[in-house]
Amino acid sequence: MEWIFGGLMTRSRTLVKTRNRGATTLRTRRCRGNPLAEYDSLPPELRRWVSEAALPWGAQSVRTAYQKALARTGDKTRALQELDAIERRLVAKDAGKVWMGTHPATH
Repeated sequence: MEWIFGGLMTRSRTLVKTRNRGATTLRTRRCRGNPLAEYDSLPPELRRWVSEAALPWGAQSVRTAYQKALARTGDKTRALQELDAIERRLVAKDAGKVWMGTHPATH
């Protein structure tokens, strides 16, 4: 019998996952306050970016990264492109550890 946990299949129920994040070596933090209200307070272009992101960004962390990128670039589009680059680096960093070098992002 196969069981599916967070998108990963296993033949036993021994797979232990931390909430819905999946297997990751990236640092995680619990959200304080009201995560939905924090998400709703993000600018529309940033909410759209988060909704399409590969990683489960928290509202505060994505807001901080966006504000820093916006201060550097002075342009909303380029700031979002910087967030894309940050996310690609994080995925490649994590994929190498979780997938042990077999994930396409590590090549």
